[in-house]
Amino acid sequence: MHHLILALTVTPSPDPTGTLRPGLSEDQVTPGTWGFVLTAFIVILTTLLIVDMVRRIRRVRYRAQVEEARLAAEAGDTAGEGDSADGSAPAGAGSSADETDESGPRTR
Repeated sequence: MHHLILALTVTPSPDPTGTLRPGLSEDQVTPGTWGFVLTAFIVILTTLLIVDMVRRIRRVRYRAQVEEARLAAEAGDTAGEGDSADGSAPAGAGSSADETDESGPRTR
C-alpha cells in the first residue's frame, strides 16, 4: 500500500527532452513517416487477409452443409422408395426443409 501511495505522489518530469541520452536526437529514436506507412500497410494487409479467410471458411462450411443435406435427401429417397407403397411421402422427407429457409441453411 505504501508503494502505491508513493507512486501516486511522484510527479513526472516537466521536461521530457532531458530523458534522451546525450548525442541522440528525437529523430533517431522515432520510427518516422516510413515507419508509420509500413505499419499502416501491415495492418491493412492483415485486415484484408482475415476478411478473406473468414469468407473462405464460411464458403466451405456452407458447401459442407449443402452436401450434407443432399446426402441426407438421397438417403431418405432411397430408404423411402420401398416403404411407401401408397404414394405418401416418407417420414424423413421434410427434414431438409426444416433446416433451411429463404436465407439459406442455419448455422449451429
